[in-house]
Amino acid sequence: MADQPVFLFLGVYGDSAVARDDLEVVRDLHATGVIGTYDAAIAVKDADGSVHIDKWEKPTQHGAWWGIGAGAVVGILFPPSLLAAAAVGGVTGGVIGHFHGGMSRKDVHELGEMLDAGEACLIVIGKDKLEETLAKADLKAQKTVEKQLDIDGKDLEKELADAQKAAG
Repeated sequence: MADQPVFLFLGVYGDSAVARDDLEVVRDLHATGVIGTYDAAIAVKDADGSVHIDKWEKPTQHGAWWGIGAGAVVGILFPPSLLAAAAVGGVTGGVIGHFHGGMSRKDVHELGEMLDAGEACLIVIGKDKLEETLAKADLKAQKTVEKQLDIDGKDLEKELADAQKAAG
């Protein structure tokens, strides 16, 4: 088990506007210190099955997490053939590999299948256990799942910092 575990929270919504509202709740929880470092994005699956990033959350840019962690998860959960061209822009293969190594194949398949055409998904990656906190925040997701990834937060910080340096 990792000394500093990393948690993945997914919430599925019938409407991307509701997912954006819940992202605001996550932002407020961070601003008040209830949750620490995190990265988040909202992915939307179109009627044709393509996945687009509707919104990136860039919290006060703590460390190298911002914009890269959630992008890596999007790159793992949705096959490249489904992703809009720029959906995971700036995310290196090393970061995606780091996240992929922390998730079982079963989890990747199960989580990727959660999102149906026309739905939105709020993806939150953080060092804090999020499920209980977000449940208390009364998010409006139709279904949710949280997984503790088999990734150490210290190792991930280094990988993300390296990716950020490489991106310039």
